[in-house]
Amino acid sequence: MSCNCGIVGLPNVGKSTLFNALTQTQAAQAANYPFCTIDPNSGMVAVPDERLATLAEIVKTSTIIPTQIEIVDIAGLVNGAAQGAGRGNAFLSDIKGVDAIIHVVRCFDDDDVIHVDGSIDPLRDIEVIDLELLAKDADTVAKSLERNRKRANHDKEAAAMVAACEKLQAGFEQLTPVRSQDLNESDLATIRELQLITAKPMLFVCNVRDDDLAEDGNAYSAIVAEHAAKNGGKHLVICSKIEEELVALEPDERLAFMQDLGIQEPGLDRLLRAAYDLLGLATYFTAGVKEVRAWTIRRGWKAPQAAGVIHTDFEKGFIRAEVASYDDFIAHRGEKGCRDAGRLRSEGKEYLVADGDVMHFLFN
Repeated sequence: MSCNCGIVGLPNVGKSTLFNALTQTQAAQAANYPFCTIDPNSGMVAVPDERLATLAEIVKTSTIIPTQIEIVDIAGLVNGAAQGAGRGNAFLSDIKGVDAIIHVVRCFDDDDVIHVDGSIDPLRDIEVIDLELLAKDADTVAKSLERNRKRANHDKEAAAMVAACEKLQAGFEQLTPVRSQDLNESDLATIRELQLITAKPMLFVCNVRDDDLAEDGNAYSAIVAEHAAKNGGKHLVICSKIEEELVALEPDERLAFMQDLGIQEPGLDRLLRAAYDLLGLATYFTAGVKEVRAWTIRRGWKAPQAAGVIHTDFEKGFIRAEVASYDDFIAHRGEKGCRDAGRLRSEGKEYLVADGDVMHFLFN
């Protein structure tokens, strides 16, 4: 399955540097050019998972295949984008195509990196993005209403769309994004085809200076954290400059550098796991002498759907799945140990796959 996150933010927040570090690209980014990203750049990034190496040690394989997500770097947004400023509707069209949004917020002072608005104010920057995305969604909803009102009296689907869009409009008047509106499952199903931007989950990434990392941020990032908590969101504190330096180092050098900085793991690892969670994803494993592999599923998927990620024939001809939890697989040193200990389960079509399950599928 394919899932992606779009990195957005105002110009000069450091999001392109962060993208380069995530994808290990070497594209030059001039910090004081507002639109150093013009067309969206994308890259497939492995999701770090320490469980893979442990599984590989048990089954005696050197082949490890992690799961991946796509990260898309989208040009910086400016005030008035919904009316065509900056890259305008091109930006807003780019972001419609992603599943979740990583909003990078500048939380550092630096006279050498000019802010597009001349000063550092994280809440103002967040508001600029939010209002432009709301304006685009409001325009989409207004056009949908115009189309569907003409058919609502004799078309049930059109009537449902009108009712849902009228709810959305009321929320937009209160500057409430779709993700925070009181919509029922029927409303959400009805408006899915509109691909509304503010319906997408969002993670705030606070880009700070390197000397703020040990304290887990600064006064600016604290403001973002408070905003995220009030709006049901999450936040991370990262220094994109350090992340770019870390990916260029050898493993031993990287570890020593992190120890000097007082950080336990690269911020990119934390960011990727947070993005994975933001997308509502989970991981199950297949483990054998040929390879250990992580497979991506949606949380709440049943066993046949999980099998279908490997091959559609697995889902169509599903018979059952042999399942061990990750903890049991490790504790009993593999599938045979789990079987001997009575910890290898046989699960049918209604089984809800849990994150970390080690699975083997039987199918016709």
